[in-house]
Amino acid sequence: MTNKKNKISLIAIAGGSASGKTTVADKIGEACAGKDVVFIQMDNYYKDLSHLSPEERKKTNFDHPNAFDYQLLIHNLKQLLAGNEIEEPIYDFKVNSRSNKIRTIQPCDVIIFDGIFALENQEIRNAAAIKIYVDTDTDIRLMRRITRDVKFRNRTLDSILNQYTSTVKPMHDAFVEPTKRFADIIIPFDYHNPVAIDVIATKIKSLIK
Repeated sequence: MTNKKNKISLIAIAGGSASGKTTVADKIGEACAGKDVVFIQMDNYYKDLSHLSPEERKKTNFDHPNAFDYQLLIHNLKQLLAGNEIEEPIYDFKVNSRSNKIRTIQPCDVIIFDGIFALENQEIRNAAAIKIYVDTDTDIRLMRRITRDVKFRNRTLDSILNQYTSTVKPMHDAFVEPTKRFADIIIPFDYHNPVAIDVIATKIKSLIK
């Protein structure tokens, strides 16, 4: 994967589940006003499980790197970095599978890519102009995850806590937390960090300029 330096910049934002990655991405996008920015969420690149029954899908470990379709993800990032439009899948968390909808994304100045494993793949890391890790306290992440999954994903509290203890936390410790060492910038604890956002936005503007 080749990043066209000074033309298209890829910003990779990693961190634990419900750490505030997407909020950080949004704030960086706001700070880059006047630039053509697109957002790519890694969650949309979970593997298609439509061939499995609903019960079988629930048994999938969604917090392991193998749950993601890296082939399609890297292909789409390559196309955007080359200045081509892509068709991004849209994942439906209520049924644990890809929906029939897609999102057409046009070429841009800045690609802001976020996900728990945004820094896990070396090819993506090598293409990223800036690599960020959002480092949020475990208790805060768990509370946010409960709120999100109950409100938007039709989950019960018991199912959320069972998944958290059986896969989310063990996979975070094994695969997500170690990617912190690849980050250029670590944003601590929460997204209310205007200085870090300003530094990142200034760097992005200088890369594009």
